[in-house]
Amino acid sequence: MSTKTQATVDDLYHVPENGKAEIVNGELVLMSPTGGVPGRAAGEIFISLREYERRVGGGYAFPDNVGFIVNLPHRRSFSPDAAFFKGELRGGKFLEGAPIFAVEVRSDDDYGPAEVQMAAKRADYFAAGTLVVWDVDVLREKAVRVFRSDRPDEAKIFFAGDLAEAEPAVPGWTMAMNSLLQ
Repeated sequence: MSTKTQATVDDLYHVPENGKAEIVNGELVLMSPTGGVPGRAAGEIFISLREYERRVGGGYAFPDNVGFIVNLPHRRSFSPDAAFFKGELRGGKFLEGAPIFAVEVRSDDDYGPAEVQMAAKRADYFAAGTLVVWDVDVLREKAVRVFRSDRPDEAKIFFAGDLAEAEPAVPGWTMAMNSLLQ
């Protein structure tokens, strides 16, 4: 009988070709690159969060492919598509703790059976201390579902023409859905 070695944070630092990965259930889960439309959406959200950071402060905006180290029974890390974080920066090291606000932008494979994994990941975010998670769908529904830790199974949905928010994680920040869902 062989024993499977658990992936470590050190393994995460050495993902081949500096790819994107998370540690889930003791395994290094590699994530493929995203397409143009979801990538641009994640970028637009980061830019808006970065402008908020510069204007208001109180945390740091992060783009895609930043590692957040957590200590859950079955998850050791997150790598959201965009995020806002209130902890300490650690030079070139991954961030310790979950972001207060996490954004997951759907790619082509994030529909159907993937919905179960996405819901589980949201639950993990909330268990790790994230207050708000955005589920951004720019490919099919052209909508943003906003989930909050105090009502994790209930989403507020924003469409083109709306101003979406991430209260209470990013107080006073809003984003025009027209700039995101075109």
